[in-house]
Amino acid sequence: MYKAFYSLSGDPFSKENNGNFFVSQSFKEAKARLEYLQKSRGMGILLGEPGAGKTYVLRTFSSSLNSALYRVIYFPLSTGTVTDFYRGLVKGLGEEPRFRKVDLFEQFQRRVLSLFKDKRITPVFILDEMHIAPAKMFTDMGLLFNFNMDSLNPFVLIMSGLPSLQERLNVISTQPLNQRILMRSTVSRIF
Repeated sequence: MYKAFYSLSGDPFSKENNGNFFVSQSFKEAKARLEYLQKSRGMGILLGEPGAGKTYVLRTFSSSLNSALYRVIYFPLSTGTVTDFYRGLVKGLGEEPRFRKVDLFEQFQRRVLSLFKDKRITPVFILDEMHIAPAKMFTDMGLLFNFNMDSLNPFVLIMSGLPSLQERLNVISTQPLNQRILMRSTVSRIF
């Protein structure tokens, strides 16, 4: 009914809506910050209230990446165990995950370095809903994404979630991870 009334060719509220969204100033700023993170490599966080457009920013950013130079690994399972987290990332990198955590750690780091150095492909990890991740996951992320005694960032890591994610990163136990974050952006609602 509303489509005919407004002479719309498609459903503007569909999840499959590709590219027909309002591009707010907040969206433009978040996308520019993600592009900065893409160039500098390292860790960033994207915050916003539910419905503010975080996922749309991430989808738009991901689709703009050259697939010959970047491999996007989207990981929305933030409530699993740390071993589940390792296994999901390794699987996202195209490998059959090993069983022991120490083996997964080595497998992950070896694969990321191989992609980056040998194939010239930068892995882009998008970890969604991180505001509900267990505290242990934040501790392990600081270790897992530490390459060459923290002298190399052969990846892009984007943690996305509600504003409470920043509060979780501000606690003492997550300071090693928090201080390594290069980019912070908040997507604001327009209404």
